[in-house]
Amino acid sequence: MLKLLFIGDIVGRPGRDVVAERLPRLRSERAIDFVIANGENAAAGSGITGTIAKSILGCGVDAITLGDHVWDQRGWENEISQIEHVCRPANLPKACPGWDHLIIEARGFRVAVFTVLGRTFMNLKAECPFLAADRMVEQLKGQADAIIVEIHAEATSEKQALGWHLDGRVTAVLGTHTHVPTADACILPQGTAFMCDVGMTGPYASVLGREITPVVERFIDGMPRRFEVATEDVRLSGALIEISASMARAEKIELVTVRK
Repeated sequence: MLKLLFIGDIVGRPGRDVVAERLPRLRSERAIDFVIANGENAAAGSGITGTIAKSILGCGVDAITLGDHVWDQRGWENEISQIEHVCRPANLPKACPGWDHLIIEARGFRVAVFTVLGRTFMNLKAECPFLAADRMVEQLKGQADAIIVEIHAEATSEKQALGWHLDGRVTAVLGTHTHVPTADACILPQGTAFMCDVGMTGPYASVLGREITPVVERFIDGMPRRFEVATEDVRLSGALIEISASMARAEKIELVTVRK
């Protein structure tokens, strides 16, 4: 049996700090073989930089995925192809720089991971996530023993639909982007682990990781404000999956929450 931890959206410095402080011990205590983390909010809440990506990888993360904020930091489009173990969403236009998947290995077992962006209530130009996932799964056959699919999407219906669409063809379909951990972790009938959202790694005394007051005021009067990353009640949140090495099926999935 192998264990894989998928860490939800790392938000700003608080999220990076809790990963640095708590992940090494968590990885050792739970005998975790693979760690994947979404890092698209790691730089002040929007995007990522080369320096930050390297620091996250140095904390015990094996692979970093990204989402709709992939290009928010200036110059990242020039750095992404130079940093190993970071991939952009697979359903972005082919002309975009960066890898569309990653393959990581432990104990002779290979895990492929890729992300697809949802299209419901999302603004970034992207191919159909269902067709893109089909293409990627076919491409990765024979290259990996297990496939982890992240769906970075707004609508729970779109996430659930992709889970059912891929059941039995991949080891896990895990949702990110909405920053709120959901209570629907399960193993689908054909052996695919599923969860609508694995949660946010960052400050929970917040509105999706941002300071509360300006967000509330924006909802009330509609005036633009700067949304700073909050700092209180910092947690690491993710999904821990147990994988049968012989079958590449998910045997168990659970929400993991670690407070700073």
